[in-house]
Amino acid sequence: ESLWGRFCNWITSTENRLYIGWFGVLMIPTLLTATSVFIIAFIAAPPVDIDGIREPVSGSLLYGNNIISGAIIPTSAAIGLHFYPIWEAASVDEWLYNGGPYELIVLHFLLGVACYMGREWELSFRLGMRPWIAVAYSAPVAAATAVFLIYPIGQGSFS
Repeated sequence: ESLWGRFCNWITSTENRLYIGWFGVLMIPTLLTATSVFIIAFIAAPPVDIDGIREPVSGSLLYGNNIISGAIIPTSAAIGLHFYPIWEAASVDEWLYNGGPYELIVLHFLLGVACYMGREWELSFRLGMRPWIAVAYSAPVAAATAVFLIYPIGQGSFS
């Protein structure tokens, strides 16, 4: 059997301690990215110009906040609903100033959460079960999507 065939069998095997599945192949890196960026930004992100009026708001621990007052400051209103990956900014400093980490965290988190639901469905499919766990989990997925994506669309920005 080829290396790819062995990899496919391992990914879709229900004999592993934790089921990975094809949704897991996408879920694991997206949730690790969201978690890593959240932790780094919570500790060390510079102040963000949330209102687009050149008055940055600090949210990280290194900029004077504590565990209670710390936050990931949302993407600047000047960015609006535009997709704002790191490569769209002129520099990493500009990306941080405009609150790029917030959008990165939210979009990776939502994709990871949706993949978790897909993974639940995929495991039930492989085991020949009905997918009721994935169906039940779709409610918190819908709630997270409403809060982190649908509401900002109505507001006109992520801030």
